[in-house]
Amino acid sequence: MTTTTLAARCFGDGDPLYEAYHDTEWGVPVHGEAELLERIALEGFQSGLSWITVLRKRPAFREVFLDFEPERVAALDEDDVERLLGDARIIRNRQKIEATIGNARAVLALHDGGRTLDELFWSFAPPARELRLGAGDVPASTPESVALAKALKKEGFRFFGPTTAYAAMQACGLVDDHLATCPVVTGAAT
Repeated sequence: MTTTTLAARCFGDGDPLYEAYHDTEWGVPVHGEAELLERIALEGFQSGLSWITVLRKRPAFREVFLDFEPERVAALDEDDVERLLGDARIIRNRQKIEATIGNARAVLALHDGGRTLDELFWSFAPPARELRLGAGDVPASTPESVALAKALKKEGFRFFGPTTAYAAMQACGLVDDHLATCPVVTGAAT
């Protein structure tokens, strides 16, 4: 009798929430102002922490940051910052909270200039997928993520450096860093 063993995921094996995120979201193209603002914010909140920590808190983040609708988030004020600092359901970091509000305001400034976050963000997608054979082949940043971070900083975005930019590019499908042996790549994930 022969048994078939599925290849291990790139990450997330053993935690149903993490597995679902890996299998159905990570690396899938994300478009839309609120959707991209959410990913930028969550990647910023993740800085220095594990992604599963952010993933577990994502429903609360969506609630307190008003589904990341830029107009609503941009309207939050100092009283809201203080309220959020007291909310144990999210990561309570003043700089990250203020950056999220400031980044929503930067999205609105893009709109005032006739541009969208979606257009700007996706303009940094590399031209082709590079096959990753092992975790050591996945970079922490790339020339595209450095350029994206620089462009967003120029537009007023905060707490979004090249490494965070690359993580967002992975999460939003600008790059596909599923390893060659990953069941998502081979179609074996359930």
